[in-house]
Amino acid sequence: MELLEVRNLSKEYKTFLLDNISFTLARGYIMGYVGQNGAGKSTTLNLITNICKSSSGEIYVDGITCEEDESRYKESIGYIGDEFYFPDNFRIRDIRSVLRDFYKTFRTEKFDELTKRWKLDGKMAVKDFSRGMKVKLMFASVLARDTKLLVLDEATNGLDPVVRVEVLKLLQEYIADGERSVIFSTHILSDLEQIADYIYFIHEGKTVLYDAKDELLESHLLVKGERRAIYPELQRALIGIMDNAYGFEAILPSDRADLLTNEFHFEKPTIDQIVIHYIREREG
Repeated sequence: MELLEVRNLSKEYKTFLLDNISFTLARGYIMGYVGQNGAGKSTTLNLITNICKSSSGEIYVDGITCEEDESRYKESIGYIGDEFYFPDNFRIRDIRSVLRDFYKTFRTEKFDELTKRWKLDGKMAVKDFSRGMKVKLMFASVLARDTKLLVLDEATNGLDPVVRVEVLKLLQEYIADGERSVIFSTHILSDLEQIADYIYFIHEGKTVLYDAKDELLESHLLVKGERRAIYPELQRALIGIMDNAYGFEAILPSDRADLLTNEFHFEKPTIDQIVIHYIREREG
C-alpha cells in the first residue's frame, strides 16, 4: 500500500484551477514537488494537509482519507512551511507544553533531545531566533511526533548552505526506516538532485512531468549548438529552445538522440535545466 495517494485532485478558485492532479508516493521515498510561483504547489500541499478542501478528488495518507478518520489522518502528517508558525513571545518550554497537550504521539524526551542537539537557547523568545534556528525548531516539533508523512513547503528558503545540508540529512534520516515518506516543495532544485527519488513538475495547475528522478534525467538530453544548424524535424523535437551568446540550448528526449548530427553537443541535464526548458516551451 502506498503511503500517499492523490487521485484526480482539483481545486477551483476564481483565477486559478488546480487540474486533475494524480500521483502516489511509496513508503521510504522522497518526492520533489516543483514548479514556478503560482503553479499550484502550495495549493496541493494545503489540500494534502487538509488546510483547505478540494473541489474534487481524493487523498489517502496511510490508507485513509481525512473524512474517514480526521484525527488519525492529521496525526500522521507533519508540516513545515516557509513561515514560522509559533507565537513570537513563546520560549521552547511554551512550545513543548502546547505540543504535548495537542498531539497524542508527541514525545517530550525526543523534542528536548533535538533542541539540545541543535543548541536552541531555551531562555530566548523565539522571535530572537535566526531563520536557521526557527527552521530547526519547527523540525524538532515535527520529528518529536510519530508522523508518517512529512510535508515541506519551501521550508529551506533563506537558509545558509550549512543549515540546508543539515536539513537534507534530517530528511534522509526520517525515511531511513522505510516506513515514512517526504513530499518536498522547493525552488532550490539542486537540493532535490541530492535527495529526491521522484519528481512531480506542475505548471499553471497542470501536470507536466512525473517520474523517478533518475529516469527523468536519463530520458532527457541538454543540447547545445548553433541556431542555424537546427533543421525542421529537430526543431519540432527540441523543448524550450533558448538563445545565448554561443548559439542555443534546449532539452531533447533521449529517444530522439538519432536526430543529432555532429554539429551539436549534448550532455546529461540537471533537474533545474529540465524544468526551465519545459517552462520556456509552455510560455513561448
